[in-house]
Amino acid sequence: MFGLNEKEMKILKALNTPKKIQDFLNKIPINFEEDEKDTCISPRMVLREWKAHCIEGALLAAVALRIHGEKPLVVDLTSVKKDFDHVICVFKRGRYWGAISKTNHAVLRYREPIYKSIRELVMSFFHEYFDDSGRKTLRSYSMPVNLARFDYLNWIISEDDLWYVDDYLAKVKHFPILTRSQISGLRLADKPEIEAGKIVEWKPKKLKKVRKKN
Repeated sequence: MFGLNEKEMKILKALNTPKKIQDFLNKIPINFEEDEKDTCISPRMVLREWKAHCIEGALLAAVALRIHGEKPLVVDLTSVKKDFDHVICVFKRGRYWGAISKTNHAVLRYREPIYKSIRELVMSFFHEYFDDSGRKTLRSYSMPVNLARFDYLNWIISEDDLWYVDDYLAKVKHFPILTRSQISGLRLADKPEIEAGKIVEWKPKKLKKVRKKN
């Protein structure tokens, strides 16, 4: 199916609920891009190289959902230029949306399927989406993008970086979540929140400065 081999299919077939998919993603080390080369690797390469950052994890989660008959949907969350964007895999249970998310931080994680709309789901990330100074940086979001549109490019099993997916997510229509007056009135996160935001699940093996990735 989709060009996946027997071993890959066995792994993905076992991930038959969003909770299991999230638990599996949490076991995968963060892709720190320690060779200073940006990546956007495919689900196959995530399983092979056993590392992923947010968009790579979202793509793998989308495939796992698809194996079980659901649409492979992702949503792009955009921030200010000095902070990083984030990509989540979204799913529905009944009328409600939830999200699977790969992150190295204490927040921006899994969301239970309790949200009535994509905007409502996105807003659940707002207050915890801040930079090291405590400035809240989430600014817009896309509607769910069905990754099946890229099937003709064999995105699931590609051994090349999927920059065309990244580019599409950057160009698709985004919806702002704040007005200018709301932005100007934002309060910084509290010091305990900032300190909590520094908690990470994975640390780089190489003791050098690495780019902060959600």
